[in-house]
Amino acid sequence: MKLKRRHKEGAEVSTESLNDIMFFLLLFFLIISTLANPSVLKLTLPSSNNGVQMSKQQITIESDADHQFIINKLPISFTQLEDALKVEIARINGLGMEPTVVLKMDNTLSIQDLADVMQIGYGLGVKMVLATKSGDK
Repeated sequence: MKLKRRHKEGAEVSTESLNDIMFFLLLFFLIISTLANPSVLKLTLPSSNNGVQMSKQQITIESDADHQFIINKLPISFTQLEDALKVEIARINGLGMEPTVVLKMDNTLSIQDLADVMQIGYGLGVKMVLATKSGDK
């Protein structure tokens, strides 16, 4: 008796569920990428005008540990700081320049002292920059 196989079965890989798996992986990575927010610094970038640019003039405010302030090498007390700063800003604005205040605060002063000085500058509408001392001093 001769037995024949009717047809031979071959090896086969079932790929029916791969589409579902790929869809869920794609969805997962899309959701994760929108939630992941990289740590960024927000910077104010410079801009240019087509017209004449105003040059900037610095006003330097220095302070020591005894709360004595110096505006452009003129010693004053904290109570006179706002009035002296107004005079300097008006002088620089009269020259057609934009004033920028550079703060050089002593490292023994508190953050509140810095905030008080910056509040005065904010009230006068002037840009303020905090300067640091070099490490060798």
